[in-house]
Amino acid sequence: MTQALSTRMRANALQMVHRAKASHIASALSICDIVAVLYGKVMRVDPAQPKTPERDRFILSKGHSCVAVYAALAECGFMTANDLLSYGQDHSVLMNHISHKVAGVEFSTGSLGHGLPFGTGKALAAKRLQAAWKTYVLLSDGELGEGSNWEAMMFAAHHGLDNLVAIIDYNKLQSLTTVDETLRVEPLAEKFAAFGWSVREVDGHDHSALAAALCATPWTAGKPSILIAHTTKGKGVSYMEDKVEWHYRTPNAEQLAQALTELQG
Repeated sequence: MTQALSTRMRANALQMVHRAKASHIASALSICDIVAVLYGKVMRVDPAQPKTPERDRFILSKGHSCVAVYAALAECGFMTANDLLSYGQDHSVLMNHISHKVAGVEFSTGSLGHGLPFGTGKALAAKRLQAAWKTYVLLSDGELGEGSNWEAMMFAAHHGLDNLVAIIDYNKLQSLTTVDETLRVEPLAEKFAAFGWSVREVDGHDHSALAAALCATPWTAGKPSILIAHTTKGKGVSYMEDKVEWHYRTPNAEQLAQALTELQG
C-alpha cells in the first residue's frame, strides 16, 4: 500500500514542480518513500480533524522538499488533487517551501536547521502534558551543518524525550556538491549516539524496513530516536538519480513525460 502511495506522490510532485516552473524536485523524490510510510503506516493523523490534540506531529525540516508532503496530504484526504494545481502560484497557500497555512502542516520551514528545535519543543510539551502523541522530524543531511540541530539534540537527550523521532534523509548530496565536500558529517551514527540518542540505520527506500523501525519507537526508553535513512537523490527517475544539478532544475515537458513513464513501469 505505501509503495503505491509513494509512486503516486512522485508523479504528483513532478507535475507540481513542472507546472510551477519550480525546483527541488530531486530533494522531494528522495523522501517520498519515508513520507509515504509515515502517513500510510506510522503516524496517527485524521484529515477530518487536522488539529485534533491527539494527532502525531510531523515537521519537514527540509522545507524545500514540500511537494512530497503536499502530495501525501492530498492522497490522505487533507486536500484534493485539484488543490495541488495551485502549487507555487500567486496567492496559493501551497508555497514553494512548506507552509503551516496548509491543513495538516504543523510548521513553516525553509531556512534550514529550525525543524528539529521546534520538534523538540513539541515533544517536551507532550511530556509535560502527559500526552501520548509523538513528534516526527525529517531533516536533510546537508542541514546537519547547522549548529541549532546539535543544540536540540543535546536538549532532547537531556530531557529524555523518547517521544521524539528524527529521520535523516541521507542522500549525501546538497545544493551544489556532495555533503562530504561541503562539510563532512561522518561518523554520523557515532555522533548521534554520543549525543545521547538511540540510533538505527536503514535503506530509506525499503518500505518494510522503514515501517519496522518507525513503528517500534522508542527503541530505548528515555532516549530520543534517530533513523539514518540512506537514500538516493532523485529516486525513481533515472536521469535525476544521484545528480546534484537536479537540486535546482525544472523538468521540461519531455523530461516530465519520461519521468512519468518510468514511474509507471
